[in-house]
Amino acid sequence: MLDIPTTVKEVQGIDPNNIPAELLSGNQPLVLKGIARDWPLVQAGLKSHEAADAYLRPFYSGKTVGAFFGPPEIQGHYFYNQDMTALNYVADRVRLDTVLDNILAHKDDALPPTFYVGSTTVDVCLPGFRAQNDLKIPQEDNPLVSIWIGNKSRISCHFDAPDNLACNVVGNRRFTVFPPEQVENLYPGPLDFNPAGQQISLVDFVNPDFEKFPRFRDAMAAGQVAELEPGDALYLPSMWWHHIEGQSSLNVLVNYWWRTAPDFVGPAVNVLKHAILSIRDLPEREKAAWKALFDFYIFGDNDRPRENIPPAVQGLLAPVDDLKSRQLRAWLINRLNR
Repeated sequence: MLDIPTTVKEVQGIDPNNIPAELLSGNQPLVLKGIARDWPLVQAGLKSHEAADAYLRPFYSGKTVGAFFGPPEIQGHYFYNQDMTALNYVADRVRLDTVLDNILAHKDDALPPTFYVGSTTVDVCLPGFRAQNDLKIPQEDNPLVSIWIGNKSRISCHFDAPDNLACNVVGNRRFTVFPPEQVENLYPGPLDFNPAGQQISLVDFVNPDFEKFPRFRDAMAAGQVAELEPGDALYLPSMWWHHIEGQSSLNVLVNYWWRTAPDFVGPAVNVLKHAILSIRDLPEREKAAWKALFDFYIFGDNDRPRENIPPAVQGLLAPVDDLKSRQLRAWLINRLNR
């Protein structure tokens, strides 16, 4: 376990159907203790692994799910092989009950094979589940609600663009989280070859190699730890890095993702990749000039670039709406295809 003394702040007694919006809009993570404690699946899991398994199965729609399978020797750590030429597990689409069968069959193994179902839409896979196992996100009437199911696992440190409320439903989980500005100290791996479409930290949090990753000590100094019991939830602001350890023979998490930006706002990672193509390899003096332009047009005050420009000719400097976003996308596609 990493030596990170700072724990994520906790609040208690929050009504799951009346969460104060300010709790889920800050720039720091927050644990909502026991907010999902009354969910039937939480109560089943507190009885036993088998009771939670039996509660889930009747909801299953029969649709296949994306699943990871790893040998015992990876100890639940989904990662790369030793020379990073491949991943250390197999990904496949299978029936959910097959995964549950495998997890149950190995629940008493000292070092079991690892089975993991990640980010599966609840309403597609388990229709009716949310009728009694749900809460209300104040900022979003229709968040993306996903379920994650597995035995003991370690999910490498990564970030997600949306805001996230992660409800720990069955088993115990440990989240180790870091603010976005720690990216350099977390040593992220490849952008385009990674376990689940998102770059991950190359640091092994169980056995960190400080000779290879010396800046990770600085990340640890900025990190926070949340130990989640069944029924607890963790609010993760957009872009916060998080490493997740599922610590029980059966671990189930239900999370809610939402964005506060308008629907027409596209994935910002597209800008990052285009900048790699267009800016990263320029001479340093040109990169510095483009950085100044980005600071002015993108990261500074939105009103500053259009001051003293009449509204009729502000063009892209004016607030973007759905129509302008479609026009800009069409222009970009045309330019990129040349």
